[in-house]
Amino acid sequence: MAWIYLIIAGLLEIGWPVGLKMSQDGENRWLGIGIAVVFMVASGFMLWLAQRDISMGTSYAVWTGIGAAGTFIVGILFYNDAATFGRIAGVLMIISGVITLKISH
Repeated sequence: MAWIYLIIAGLLEIGWPVGLKMSQDGENRWLGIGIAVVFMVASGFMLWLAQRDISMGTSYAVWTGIGAAGTFIVGILFYNDAATFGRIAGVLMIISGVITLKISH
């Protein structure tokens, strides 16, 4: 169950950078900040649940890896972020590291 909590925490981690990005638009400033805060709290709570059974270093690395890769994908799909070879290779290395942590647990 801890790994499910951790995956959910990582997916929720994507929400707060998106909320902060939304807040850059004056019309959505407070909505975006509110979304960011809700996702931060929810993600942190799920990470807390996961850390009851998964080591702190592994859980933190997996949590941030899922969040970083997911935010990267959202940026490309919805915010016209660049999808260069180097950026994609970097995210694939993050994902490889997360997989290595999981199978080495």
